[in-house]
Amino acid sequence: MNTLSTTKKLTISGLCLAMYIVIMMMTQGFAFGQYQVRIATALYGLAALFPFSVLAFGIGNLVSNLLMGGLGPIDAIGGCLVGLMTAGGIAYGKKRGLGNWIVIPFITLVPSLVVPLWLAPILNLPYLLLVTSLLVGQGISAVVSFFIVNGLERYAGTMLGVVQSKKETVKTAEAAAGDEEAILDVNEASRL
Repeated sequence: MNTLSTTKKLTISGLCLAMYIVIMMMTQGFAFGQYQVRIATALYGLAALFPFSVLAFGIGNLVSNLLMGGLGPIDAIGGCLVGLMTAGGIAYGKKRGLGNWIVIPFITLVPSLVVPLWLAPILNLPYLLLVTSLLVGQGISAVVSFFIVNGLERYAGTMLGVVQSKKETVKTAEAAAGDEEAILDVNEASRL
């Protein structure tokens, strides 16, 4: 499998950053409420496919909290760190061979347990109250992320110009096809 060029990595990271901020702007009505359903955090799961995008998600969270959060630099810096921890944990878990399911616990638990550490004193609310409200919103984002990552993983190679060798293509086709005629047709097609 071919690797991505630096230009493609920068482009993908820039798109991840831009998508995070745009989705936050579009969903800010319910992204900053009692139940913070931040659909943009579903994008953290993309770090499983594109581990080089971890920094983009931290910066995206920083910028969106500065522009829309209204709780000042502590919230913005904390959000950046949470974005880095969540996306970084997902990338690391995927690298260690864990499946795409790893996005669910990271997206649900890291923001839900860490963000209230500074929100509780700022908002003068109990830590556990904030944890429970964040768990609801982050759980939704985590499930959405799981489906995004699974869907993209199937098509990422095609979209990014990463191709399999002929040998891998034939092996995949042979494994998928149950009868010998289909295998012959695939082999003949690969010679063309």
